[in-house]
Amino acid sequence: MNNNAFAAALSKRSSPPPDPPAAARPSASPKSKRKHVGGYFEPEVARRLRMLASEEETTVQELLTEALRLMFKKRGLSVL
Repeated sequence: MNNNAFAAALSKRSSPPPDPPAAARPSASPKSKRKHVGGYFEPEVARRLRMLASEEETTVQELLTEALRLMFKKRGLSVL
């Protein structure tokens, strides 16, 4: 496709795609107060986390939250 044909194809585009529904967009306020916590693990650990999350119909983030809460509780720290 030459440049003229490409430009013509772009100009024929009727309108920009619509915004996704509100439910599909992440909400800004809860995330704005959150901080990323991460680490590097062996690929097998990541694979097992994803498999467990899938089997339990949850997310890796929820599994990690559960693990961190258990660790804090074990150490006598307040759990949010």
